[in-house]
Amino acid sequence: METYKKQFLELSLEFGALRFGEFTLKSGRVSPYFFDAGLFDTGQAISRLGRCYASALVALDLKYDMIFGPAYKAIPLVALTASALAEQHGMDYPFAYNRKEAKDHGEGGAIIGAPIKDRVLILDDVITAGTAIKEAVNIIREAGGTPSSILVALDREEIGNSGRIPAIQELEAELSVPIRSVASLRDLINYLKAGGEFSEYLPAVQAYQKRYGSTA
Repeated sequence: METYKKQFLELSLEFGALRFGEFTLKSGRVSPYFFDAGLFDTGQAISRLGRCYASALVALDLKYDMIFGPAYKAIPLVALTASALAEQHGMDYPFAYNRKEAKDHGEGGAIIGAPIKDRVLILDDVITAGTAIKEAVNIIREAGGTPSSILVALDREEIGNSGRIPAIQELEAELSVPIRSVASLRDLINYLKAGGEFSEYLPAVQAYQKRYGSTA
């Protein structure tokens, strides 16, 4: 497993952003694990998370000219990732994010940060219904930019509503934008297989993967 994936999973477990138990998802499925990026709620946690995203971007070799973070959770994420790219990898990218409601005074508008243009990479935590991502894609296109790729923290690698097609693959096809992740369900399973404090949850996670995991 790549170092950044292991660091991301360990960071998520350390701060409780990734936890095990029984969790009813919006889909109605009962999952043995749950991921909540809102629990990266200290300076150290979010800084380390930004470094994980930056390392993933370098490893995945995605092509982009600027970075965009949909409101609200991705606002600190896009800033810390851009900072980590500059400080650790010598890659200085402009970034921007949006408001939920346009401001009608001061600088005005719905976009804060660099002007939207050229190839735009979208960062987010997870994709559930894809609503925030769809809004971000529309914002970028309306501003004259081109959504080039999307990077999320964790890909649950579950089937969508159409047979055995992965939910993320369905969204990729709808938006015509590739979606990648820092880590995936398969990475989590491999991490648990290696043993350690959380290895007791491996059978439940594997059973969930067998029932709902995509074959792609």
